[in-house]
Amino acid sequence: MLPRIVYTTLPSREAAEEMARALVEARLVACANILPGMVSIYRWDGAIERADEVVMILKTTAARASDVVEAVRARHPYQVPAIVVLPVEGGLAAYLGWIGAEVADTPA
Repeated sequence: MLPRIVYTTLPSREAAEEMARALVEARLVACANILPGMVSIYRWDGAIERADEVVMILKTTAARASDVVEAVRARHPYQVPAIVVLPVEGGLAAYLGWIGAEVADTPA
């Protein structure tokens, strides 16, 4: 089992919690960390924008990472959301095993 981290941002804690619960219930992710209080500065349509956002870090497996990306995209309110999949190079074996045990191998 190869673990993956999926990073995304959302406009509110409520939106992040709703999405996180759906992803955990579907066994697409073992865990979702929600970090409120982020400020993003970015260029959009030629203008510099500022937005209060929430970071969400999702723990899944390599086998399900693309399904997580699709599920996040389908539920995401942004036109072009930040969704990035990152490999996990190592970590506590018991924790990484827990991720694999909690994430379903195939869609329900």
